[in-house]
Amino acid sequence: MKLYALEEHMVTADVVEAWRRQDPGLSEPMMRWALTDEVTRALLDVDDGRVAAMDDAGIDTAVLSLSTPGLQNLRAAEATALQGPTNDAIAAAVRRNPGRLQGFAALATPAPRAAADELRRAVTELGLNGALVNARSGDRSLDAPEFWDVYEAAEDLRAPLYLHPRAPLPAVDRAYYRGFGEPVDGMLATGAFGWHYDAGLTVLRMIVSGVFDRFPDLQVILGHWGEVVLFYLDRVAVLDGLAGLRRPIAEYFRSNVLITPGGISSHRYLRWTLETVGVERVVYASDYPFNRERGGSARRFLDTAPISDDDRERIASRNWEALVAGIRR
Repeated sequence: MKLYALEEHMVTADVVEAWRRQDPGLSEPMMRWALTDEVTRALLDVDDGRVAAMDDAGIDTAVLSLSTPGLQNLRAAEATALQGPTNDAIAAAVRRNPGRLQGFAALATPAPRAAADELRRAVTELGLNGALVNARSGDRSLDAPEFWDVYEAAEDLRAPLYLHPRAPLPAVDRAYYRGFGEPVDGMLATGAFGWHYDAGLTVLRMIVSGVFDRFPDLQVILGHWGEVVLFYLDRVAVLDGLAGLRRPIAEYFRSNVLITPGGISSHRYLRWTLETVGVERVVYASDYPFNRERGGSARRFLDTAPISDDDRERIASRNWEALVAGIRR
């Protein structure tokens, strides 16, 4: 059984320098964590060390993506200048190890038209398999119409977009996640709860704003078992009669959203996800290097899951292979 992992982060030295120039204090917790010695080395290594970590986890192929906040906290000109070289670096890593690595493009969402053009180049010329975008560009949520050029390009290409969390806006962070001191404040705002809520709300806003009515073939991948919102769809249904959408909100999750564990190895969440959206909407992700799967634990999670062998193979490989096969190069 071949195992693909879709939320496998990397960074380049140029992006690290840009982050430090833009935000010398590294105000986003994820940037601070990414720029610690051990994590930084893992993010920068897309060669032997990366493959060794995959072997240890039991992962056959990792889909590389630029770590959050990517290029989305930068000024438009700098983000645009970096997106091409970053994607060239990802594609070069894939070429060096084509059996083990694939890639998602990094996009300069502060310049949406340039981002859409780069997505087309990354897919058709570099061979990348879509893009990873973070849930906010600067202070703008990705449901805003200015980002619809990116969605149009993704739909035309039939290339998926992995929607990854970002730390909440500073005002939200101060209002909801402060008061306990570090490291509790930072983790409450991000990996424990805050950024999952933020990303789930982003995809919900995309649905309500009509993104998927305008682009019905657009496919978005949502990590961490659907970023909280998947577990609340029965309640979210109160919007169905208010939002003026073509379908009930839950239906968009069953046709336009794929779900990954994002490093949360929970059979209970897996069962809920299968019941809610169906096995054809589930793919695997380990969230390396922020989550480290060791001793074959990534593969063991699926091997021991209380599901059929057919469902196991669909989650491990076949769903992703079918999605990639449909990309228009």
